[in-house]
Amino acid sequence: MLDSIKIKLQYLLPKQGLTRLAGWGADKRAATLTHWVIKAFARFYNVDMKEAQNPDLKSYATFNEFFVRPLRDGARPVVSGLDMLCLPADGAVSQLGAITDGKLFQAKGHFYSLEALLAGNYLLAEQFRDGQFATIYLAPRDYHRVHMPCDGVLREMIYVPGDLFSVNPLTAANVPNLFARNERVICVFDTEFGPMVQILVGATIVGSIETVWAGCVTPPREGIIKRWTYPTAGEEGAIALEKGQEMGRFKLGSTVINLFAANQTRFMPNLKNGTVTRMGEPFAEALRTPATATAEPVVAEPIIAEPVVAETVVTEPVVTEPVVTKPVVAEPVVTKPVVAEPVVTEVPVKTETPAGVATAEPQAPKDY
Repeated sequence: MLDSIKIKLQYLLPKQGLTRLAGWGADKRAATLTHWVIKAFARFYNVDMKEAQNPDLKSYATFNEFFVRPLRDGARPVVSGLDMLCLPADGAVSQLGAITDGKLFQAKGHFYSLEALLAGNYLLAEQFRDGQFATIYLAPRDYHRVHMPCDGVLREMIYVPGDLFSVNPLTAANVPNLFARNERVICVFDTEFGPMVQILVGATIVGSIETVWAGCVTPPREGIIKRWTYPTAGEEGAIALEKGQEMGRFKLGSTVINLFAANQTRFMPNLKNGTVTRMGEPFAEALRTPATATAEPVVAEPIIAEPVVAETVVTEPVVTEPVVTKPVVAEPVVTKPVVAEPVVTEVPVKTETPAGVATAEPQAPKDY
């Protein structure tokens, strides 16, 4: 009965207004009141301040400073190995596994569309068809900075407006299309083993989502999809991040979803629904394509020739002309429904499109 009431409240409460109010309060410098709130929060959620770079609760001027606190050096060692990916965040595995028939598993009885998750971008969705996904839920007590699971070069970032349902095991089991209808920031990276997507999902009371290269992405919440494209590897201005490096953070919230292309990664066998995660620990292994087998060289036995008398044979050297390989220029990928430009593009949202439905049109945030 209590769970049913909680779910109904998710549809009835003014989530956008509550989130704006929480964000406003979390950024206020209220001295004694701020310190009291931080202390009460840390005690209620049993926050381990011994891991923090600054363990003194009174040293944080705002609640947001406390919430996105950095950890001390060495608190989260990153797994080594070129083919080993590390977990991107502290939290717990919500779900992980194969993307089947273009759908991701949300919870018992609930699936959602890969294309809807990627805001109708069917060309991007096609790159991850039959691939792998992992969803990690960050609880209030967790460290709320998100890191790179592997080396990558940022290709594009897409902000998708949406609802702000709470994200937790209860809502995942009862709110259809939860992750495809909530506000989110989609970050697309190119890696040595193929494309990778890392999505930061918003929720009720999540005051802000930030990235290290763009700063605060939301708010403001303007109800329109925005897309940024970036230079490719080797070009001036390219954004390259290393494994374990911070890439973003939540100011209150939420969930991280990773997408990997087919036959490119294999998750660690110990990871399953409910597994506690710590940033930097083993996440997956990259499956590199084996090199084509080559025939072993044939070693001929030496031939001993009799000496030639009174005649010398001079062999002229053979000059091999260098082979010039023309660079291959990749054709630009046109995504739909957002037009790729080197600047921010804005696409109006049709308010009559119900949230969570995979369409080629952007969706407007809407309370249900």
